[in-house]
Amino acid sequence: MTCRRLILTAFGAATLTTLVFGGQSLARVWQMKREVDGMEREIATLRAETTRLVEVVTRLRTDPDYIEQVAREDLGLVKPGDRVLKLPPSSPRGGR
Repeated sequence: MTCRRLILTAFGAATLTTLVFGGQSLARVWQMKREVDGMEREIATLRAETTRLVEVVTRLRTDPDYIEQVAREDLGLVKPGDRVLKLPPSSPRGGR
């Protein structure tokens, strides 16, 4: 029985040593898994952003009303004959 126990203990120690100190240690595998998970989340975010941008480009190519909306809101452009009202900047809360 002692010989069998000694063999199992040696085998267990060798296996544990290989896992911990081997080329692909357990700690490194866990670190790489965390990195992969983070990259997969980033890829999902970038795919969603790409989809949104493709939709914007499609609308800019096909929807004149959207083009006008972007020109007015984002670029501050106006049509001839439009009146532009310039208001003073608002004061911070509580200030005068």
